[in-house]
Amino acid sequence: MEHITLDLRAGTFHALASPGDGRPLLFLHGFPDHPPTAESFLTELASRGHRVVAPWLRGYAPSPTRATFELSTLVDDVLAMIDRLSPHAPVDLVGHDWGAVLTYFACARAPSRIARAVTLAIPHPLAFLRRLGVPAQLRASWYMLLFQLPRAERIAAANDFRLIDRLWQRWSPAFRLTAVQRAELHDTLRASMPAPIQYYRAAARATHLVAELRPPIATPLLQLHGADDGCVLPPPRDDRHRFAGAYERNVIPRAGHFLHLEHPVEIADRISTWLSA
Repeated sequence: MEHITLDLRAGTFHALASPGDGRPLLFLHGFPDHPPTAESFLTELASRGHRVVAPWLRGYAPSPTRATFELSTLVDDVLAMIDRLSPHAPVDLVGHDWGAVLTYFACARAPSRIARAVTLAIPHPLAFLRRLGVPAQLRASWYMLLFQLPRAERIAAANDFRLIDRLWQRWSPAFRLTAVQRAELHDTLRASMPAPIQYYRAAARATHLVAELRPPIATPLLQLHGADDGCVLPPPRDDRHRFAGAYERNVIPRAGHFLHLEHPVEIADRISTWLSA
């Protein structure tokens, strides 16, 4: 994977990218993460013939970190990247965690710009909001409430990001980053704070955007979820009625929230099969 830049109206975004001339596959990372931790997974996708581009999202250095983090703006970033990468043809879109949330909104807002989509670890946002009424999910989402506090970024960064390491361990109990990956991620978060926390604060003000997701999504979409996810508990049922196009949902055994890092070959196989359908 090589390091490239995407010059957008909102600023210069940095990305990992594979060579090739095929239809772009745009991969959107989540919290608290960045593209380098997924390099093995991204390489697996590229080896299956996909032209992979994985940007550092707004709020994650070296992409812009001093700006608004309203959900609508984040979706605008994604659509601008799509236009920059493939102005005349749709792309494939794969998102994990926050990247999955942006994937749902991008598919709803600009279905003609996305050929096929995959979301990792996040059900349809309306389904997730409904699940917040379930005590087990509410307990798992405690950090979202913490991040509403004025100095939450200090808590997150304290003791060399001990809270962040704790989230990774709880969310994917059987997975550990290498020491190099962990140090690199900490460096990114250190250079980015408080921006990654601002996502959650802005989301609390974005209830008006829920209306965008009420019409069924037309983009063919695959949902993948880890059976042992400690962050977003696997929904007990799918939400097929929220999708007008082709739709499939798979729960992956022995996988947590970072399922694409835990099982890069299997998840890349599933994604590639879906995108090639």
